[in-house]
Amino acid sequence: MAKKAKQTAGGTPATVALTTAGVPYTVHSYDHDPAHPSYGEEAAEAMGVAPERVFKTLVAEVDGGLTVAVVPVAGSLDLKALAAAVGGKKAAMADPAAAERTTGYVRGGISPLGQRKRLPTVLDASASAHATICVSAGRRGLEVELSPQDLARLTGAVLAPIGRA
Repeated sequence: MAKKAKQTAGGTPATVALTTAGVPYTVHSYDHDPAHPSYGEEAAEAMGVAPERVFKTLVAEVDGGLTVAVVPVAGSLDLKALAAAVGGKKAAMADPAAAERTTGYVRGGISPLGQRKRLPTVLDASASAHATICVSAGRRGLEVELSPQDLARLTGAVLAPIGRA
């Protein structure tokens, strides 16, 4: 994995956060197709990476507060498991406008890194089975590959089984 030595003009808050923290990562970019039905599946296909290693960032509301869930694009989010992972009772997907406003990113480009407001984060436990995983780098068509341990450390994430195949 290459470490990005210098922040470029095309950087995002996510890549700035990684560079500032001195974390090794690799950026993958591809041409985003607005007609593709799934941002995450599109990323996996475009990069030629197994969908189990590409993770989507979802924002949910747990007991009235926003929480970030990072799960493989090959599956879906188990809302009950997410609520339990953060000590909550009930979870539902957040309003997209609230997710965008709070994170500072657009839907389909929400990164777990470099968010405008740091939210509680849960990373699906399956991430630990991989040396590296890919998550959004902060815009559609841009992914960042890093170790799941670094991602968890930088986001303060809890690892829990929150994904469903």
